[in-house]
Amino acid sequence: MVVASAPGKCILFGEHAVVYGQPAVAVAIDARVELTIELAESGWSIDGMSFDKTRHPHMDSVRKRLWSNDGGPALDLQVSSDLFGAAGLGSSAAICSAFAAGLLHCRGTDSGALPYSGIATTAHLAEADAQGGRASPTDTSTVTLGGAIYVSNQKESIADWQFSRDLRIDGELRSWEIHCIDLPESLSEASLVIGFTGRPGPTGEMVAKVADLLKNEPERMTDIERIGHVTRAGVTALNLGNLEAIGIAMNECHRLLQGLGVSDPDLDRMVDAALPSSLGAKMTGAGGGGCMIALTLEPRRTAEAIELAGGRTLVSSLGAPGVRIEKSADVPIWNS
Repeated sequence: MVVASAPGKCILFGEHAVVYGQPAVAVAIDARVELTIELAESGWSIDGMSFDKTRHPHMDSVRKRLWSNDGGPALDLQVSSDLFGAAGLGSSAAICSAFAAGLLHCRGTDSGALPYSGIATTAHLAEADAQGGRASPTDTSTVTLGGAIYVSNQKESIADWQFSRDLRIDGELRSWEIHCIDLPESLSEASLVIGFTGRPGPTGEMVAKVADLLKNEPERMTDIERIGHVTRAGVTALNLGNLEAIGIAMNECHRLLQGLGVSDPDLDRMVDAALPSSLGAKMTGAGGGGCMIALTLEPRRTAEAIELAGGRTLVSSLGAPGVRIEKSADVPIWNS
């Protein structure tokens, strides 16, 4: 038996603007997806049911790249998750990353020598395969590397560059530079409280809504650029461990996203409820549902306020560990 896990993630700054070449920051959260892998007695299965690639296209892509195409034996998979489902917290990215790490370990890769850039690449390609060729590496890089991840269209001096990713989307080659932000120990005194509306955020619909707005009102591109400026200011605040400045950047980011029309009354109500006990609060992800986040020194009080406003909550540290092997096999399940 091999058990691998990966964290969920939330966007701290830069959602929607990242589509237009601006940077974004995502952080890994404490809630995780765990995948148990064992040899199957008869055929591939997942959670006790026959593996159906149409239901699990992300995992099928990982399976083909790292296992099935090389003739590996059938496996039984069990998935458990602490994350809210369809909430924009990176559950599919976490499953892909954990599956890739688990399969590599099953093939003999030592748990202390996982090829993180390769795992992130495999997971990114799996997301693209499952989403019609369109996928940013933000989620998959964050859940693989853990901590705080800065994604930009260029190498930046304000964070530690890790690797490059590119993908041809609709005939155009898109490139991203993935960086890690070294979070100061002082940030450990603060918590993130994640509030879920109970409704999934319709990512495609929200992205199209912003695209239509910018087409009809091209002057609103200044809001996109402003989000980019706020994101860079947020990275500086993270590097310095300046909690107040992080909160100010979060509040400004939410105001700009409201102006783009991607927040909604439920998210705004939860943000407003969180603010009296928080350093900053904002929607996170696509909007139109999904989640909001609050940075706070009083996580219980903030969580109670969000719940009274109708949300379901998770409390997390700021930047959890990335993908890892939780339980190792005594010998490789399959050594090709």
